[in-house]
Amino acid sequence: MTNPPRLTDRSALAARRRRIAPDADQFLHAEAADEVQERLSEVNKSFTAPLLIGAHSRPFRALFPRSLVIEDVDRLNVTPRAHDLVVHAMALHWADDPVGQLVQSRLALRPDGLFIAVAFGGQTLHELRSALAAAETEISGGLSPRVLPMADLRDTGALLQRAGFALPVADARRMTVRFPTLKALAADLRAMGETNALAARNKTIPPRRLFARTEAIYRESFGDADGYLPASFELVFLTGWAPDESQQKPLRPGSASARLADALRVEERPAGDQVAPKPR
Repeated sequence: MTNPPRLTDRSALAARRRRIAPDADQFLHAEAADEVQERLSEVNKSFTAPLLIGAHSRPFRALFPRSLVIEDVDRLNVTPRAHDLVVHAMALHWADDPVGQLVQSRLALRPDGLFIAVAFGGQTLHELRSALAAAETEISGGLSPRVLPMADLRDTGALLQRAGFALPVADARRMTVRFPTLKALAADLRAMGETNALAARNKTIPPRRLFARTEAIYRESFGDADGYLPASFELVFLTGWAPDESQQKPLRPGSASARLADALRVEERPAGDQVAPKPR
């Protein structure tokens, strides 16, 4: 068995999270926590033993004050079948092995326990990616990893099935936040612990003109009429249940007891028959 390629410098990521100020505005985490709370309110079930994965997210810790809280390390510190709810909070996009994170989360659930994850998706910061790539190519003639690659919605939905969850659902919420400067955008990313912690990042100090040129290209390509820099963020939500015999299951092909034609009150025709067009 081969290990997955190393995407994240975990030491660097931990250092960035430790530097999050106690009063930092983790507004995107707050939006994600509100969305999770709304989804849980629609579930006809109470949870008594929740687990929160992602200790760096204050809004989620406030939402689940009585939960067990653990770090999103490669090998999760979980007890099998100990929880009826597992919430993976704003950390899955940093995982080297996201399927492994999901499998470990499922194993931590009791039968019919609920799993919810929220993470940044593939449309996040596409404007910044484009501007940075253009500026760096222009200045140095090449590219270095500076923004975390994030999975598309379809890819993340498939991960739930691979991890063995029942009734898997993946959906996304997209939003645009306007910033007066590139420095302001970087400050908010720093406040959430989301600055560059890629294992393959260039560790030398970049030239100052790189970011000045990035902001200029950003404004030329994406700036709005009011002089702001729009930044796209995509929050991907993954929901699944630990398998249990009590859950609904799809019918076997051919086991239906009623015909679709009868339900629609139309005449059933053999395959290949064509319906004559309606007279005008």
